Amino acid sequence: MPATRLMPTEEAQELIDLAREIATKELAPRAPEAERDEVFARDIFRMLGAAGLMSLPYPEQFGGGDQASEVYLQVFEELGTEWASIGVGVSVHALSCYPLVTYGTEEQKQRWLPDMLSGETLGAYCLSEPHAGSDPAAMRTRAVRSGDGYVITGAKAWTTHGGDADYYTVLARTSDDGGRGISCFLVPGDAEGLSAAKPEHKMGLTGSPTATMNFDGVYVEEARRIGEEGQGLPIALAALDSGRLGIAAVATGLAQGALDLAINYANEREAFGKPIIQHEGLGFLLADMAADVASARATYLAAARLKDAGWPFSRESAIAKLVATDNAMSVTTNAVQVLGGAGYTRDFPAERYMREAKVMQIFEGTNQIQRLVISRHLTRR
Repeated sequence: MPATRLMPTEEAQELIDLAREIATKELAPRAPEAERDEVFARDIFRMLGAAGLMSLPYPEQFGGGDQASEVYLQVFEELGTEWASIGVGVSVHALSCYPLVTYGTEEQKQRWLPDMLSGETLGAYCLSEPHAGSDPAAMRTRAVRSGDGYVITGAKAWTTHGGDADYYTVLARTSDDGGRGISCFLVPGDAEGLSAAKPEHKMGLTGSPTATMNFDGVYVEEARRIGEEGQGLPIALAALDSGRLGIAAVATGLAQGALDLAINYANEREAFGKPIIQHEGLGFLLADMAADVASARATYLAAARLKDAGWPFSRESAIAKLVATDNAMSVTTNAVQVLGGAGYTRDFPAERYMREAKVMQIFEGTNQIQRLVISRHLTRR
């Protein structure tokens, strides 16, 4: 049951229709096997790039779609409805482009953005470290001046597309001045001294590689520093505000997929002489699931519209990420319950949806961090 969407323009509706068609015809058939075998579908990202769906938030002059947040996030949701790993991958790629688009010089944009926005190159975002996940100001990866550039040494954990990305947006320490001592760099994936550890064995999103990236004296020219030296943490935090909306949208799509599965099963499965959806106990559970999906969608769209209007949206972004991912965990868990014993088997994707939902509450800032962000906003006057 596709989500009902009131899109702002005819072009926006066409983008949603295109995303839904690709998700149904290309993503849905491949997702079960790829997730089972832990296969990274790099070709899907090239296809999405060719279709113009990898660059929707960014300027047309560099090959972007120049679409409002309200629009491109719903495209992310459509992709996530059929294959969460792809939805997350597109969101992470958009996140990796954000610093260059927002803080890069015109020369830097001309040099790298066209390939990034076309999907020819796939990006990754290196912020977290083994000991500094929720506290990025505590990072230890260092970028030391050397000649006309910097030498980066350290390790970045939990890197989506780690080992498979063509470039890495990296935050590294350039001085010991706390949060003001971090800078942002665009590191090519084939840089000497850059390597990926063995991919993590995850409980979900197994079609999306996640690895620690090791920087063993990686040299980057100064032209690859994005923004001013010491500006990295504000760049990272601004990027995360947008990235959290991307994850909220994908989590909503994942929940929609689980809801659709549960509704279809409940309409077909009979007990005591009628479809199980007609039994109040189950019908009410499905009603709660539908309400969770709709409220998640409304929450992330409300934050997106603030962003599109140029208003502050950091608090609303945290709320959207918190609500959408907690609701996704609830909806996918209940989808397993609706299917009963069948939901606990791998004959149906319900158990996969449930495993995929869990990490949504963790990455792009745990939901405990989202509560901290929200509470801090509430103390301001």
